[in-house]
Amino acid sequence: MTDLAGRTVLIAGASAGLGAGFARAVSAVGGRVVLGARRLDRVMALASEIGDRALAVPLDITSEDSVIAAFDAAEARFGSVDGVVCNAGVGTGGRSTVVPKQGLRQVLDTNLLGSYLVAREGARRMIARGSRDSGGGRIVMIGSITAEQNGTGDAMYAATKAGLAHLTRQFAREWVRQGINVNCLQPGWIPSEINAEWFASERGQQDIAGLHRGRLLESDALDDMLVYLLSDRSRQVTGSTFTIDDGQSL
Repeated sequence: MTDLAGRTVLIAGASAGLGAGFARAVSAVGGRVVLGARRLDRVMALASEIGDRALAVPLDITSEDSVIAAFDAAEARFGSVDGVVCNAGVGTGGRSTVVPKQGLRQVLDTNLLGSYLVAREGARRMIARGSRDSGGGRIVMIGSITAEQNGTGDAMYAATKAGLAHLTRQFAREWVRQGINVNCLQPGWIPSEINAEWFASERGQQDIAGLHRGRLLESDALDDMLVYLLSDRSRQVTGSTFTIDDGQSL
């Protein structure tokens, strides 16, 4: 069993869904978790549930000042941050000919630029604390199978997730001699607050029936791979993108 005892992981986008599940998974194997999100009440409640090994911090990943403050708080409480999970993301569905510019900018700034800022600040802290010698730095980007699909109904979201997969490789190459491993997880369609209403609708149910196995991905499907990528066991894994989608993209 993978053990994260003694390691601290900052999770951006930890207020619900995958992010909250990641926090529980990291804590379950002994890791400390820093829970970052704009909805501070949500991450405070989650931190209370997890206990002393959890810290809730306000985090707007589109603001570099907010990102820096989150890492400052993490280091003040737990010391070094060993792992970072870039999970925060938004979407704005609709035809590309009608989606407003403001919505496009929000998706781009959150999904791509925001993840860039969080990963970069994490790398800066890891390097400053000696990751080159320890080899213990871990960064995991949360992408999407839409990065490799067409006609998903949200072109900008898909484009940012494709960009995130490539950013993973860029960062992995740049920091390969700094003891930091950077990888990307691409989940398939999974139940969330964002898509719950759609998948409950008649057309959403048709979409589910059209999947090869006729089901959505289970909410904890990524947990084991995430924990592995944050652990010492993944020391020789970097620059890779892993698709976990129950065959949805086949």
